[in-house]
Amino acid sequence: MRFRTGESIEVLFEDNHLLVVKKPVNMLTQKDNTKDMDMLTLLKQDLKQRYNKPGNVFLGLVHRLDRPVGGIMVFAKTSKAASRLSDQVRTRQFKKVYMAIIHGILDNSEGRLENYLIKDGRSNTVRVVDDKAEGSKKALLEYRVLEVCNGFSLVRVNLHTGRPHQIRVQFSNIGHPLYGDQKYGQNVNKLGQQIALWSNQITLVHPVSKEQVSFKCLPPSIEPWNWFNS
Repeated sequence: MRFRTGESIEVLFEDNHLLVVKKPVNMLTQKDNTKDMDMLTLLKQDLKQRYNKPGNVFLGLVHRLDRPVGGIMVFAKTSKAASRLSDQVRTRQFKKVYMAIIHGILDNSEGRLENYLIKDGRSNTVRVVDDKAEGSKKALLEYRVLEVCNGFSLVRVNLHTGRPHQIRVQFSNIGHPLYGDQKYGQNVNKLGQQIALWSNQITLVHPVSKEQVSFKCLPPSIEPWNWFNS
């Protein structure tokens, strides 16, 4: 769908309960103090117009993506669906897979990263801390290297916890920051580079039919993604 403001969002799936879309890079998931356009507002406007709905339109935000990250997102079209999907997120039935390009070559082609993270709200940054640090939260992911090219690695990441900036912080912590990450890889990335992190696949239990469903979309065929064949 294309909006009058110029933004374009691709709908991958829609029924009475779910709306699955491809989030453009550098678009907010929801409003913040910048007042830039965001996914939630645009999609609500579209639903209101397409279905000629009076009053406010409900659209539940089930999960988030960092502003510079693109890829698949799932929204709930009813409060019942939102509640059931939120429960799945909490119990880790809502499974998220990402693709990322990292600097360097990992020692192991498959692995698991487990850390404790804490967020500084004033600077909007996250850091790895000791597990006994007050306010810290456990972060867990598993990765598999798909391909290596020119000193970079394309990795598939299974995210088991959804902490802020988790993938970016955990890979930076082991000395392999993401390509283009200006926040956690500023010493190795150039200004203006787009972060290479993509929401690739989401698997969930449909909130009404109870069937397991999976949605997938690939990153764009541009640099640095097109350096790899996978």
